[in-house]
Amino acid sequence: MSKNTISNSVIRRLPRYYRFLGELEANGYVRISSRELSEKMGLTASQIRQDFNCFGEFGQQGYGYNVSDLRGEIGKILGLDCQTPMILIGAGNLGKAISCHLDFKSKGFDLIGAFDVNPEIIGHSIGDITVEDMSGLTEFCNKNKPIAAILCVPTSAASSVAEQLISLGIKAFWNFTHFDLRMEHTDVLVENVHLGDSLTTLSYGLNTRMDTE
Repeated sequence: MSKNTISNSVIRRLPRYYRFLGELEANGYVRISSRELSEKMGLTASQIRQDFNCFGEFGQQGYGYNVSDLRGEIGKILGLDCQTPMILIGAGNLGKAISCHLDFKSKGFDLIGAFDVNPEIIGHSIGDITVEDMSGLTEFCNKNKPIAAILCVPTSAASSVAEQLISLGIKAFWNFTHFDLRMEHTDVLVENVHLGDSLTTLSYGLNTRMDTE
């Protein structure tokens, strides 16, 4: 099956499979059946088999799946064996928290630079990276060729910053702004992260449950 024909819902389940299989491997599991995996993940066994069959035959009849091998294959599908160079734009509280507490290399990225316009932030270190002035962005990108960017800038600046980054070769954004980059930039990959939306979804679920009690 072509990667272009695989549904987004299947793709979004892959990181969860990868995470669960990693936990199983850490707990000493060598093999697992689709039924056992379904019970642990809250999915149906047929759904799991259908998802995996989109990418090839990973299991064996009567044996199930080798946990380590399956996790490795999913990691390759997700591109976790790559180290795509990435930069952070906006090194304030949110940007700093993201860059300090996430293991980018295990997710397929190499965070190689961070930029901001705030003189109180420029020159400070985030891990082993020194925050640089946005004025040096063009020179940095021309030299280091980053492919992806984390966007943690004010919504009002998101469009112009994205335009600049795209002109410098950025092809993918992890977007924490409230600006929908896909509306103006249909040729780039965008993963939007709306923390507020997630929290209000939790609020809806909580209030719905309380209404029925």
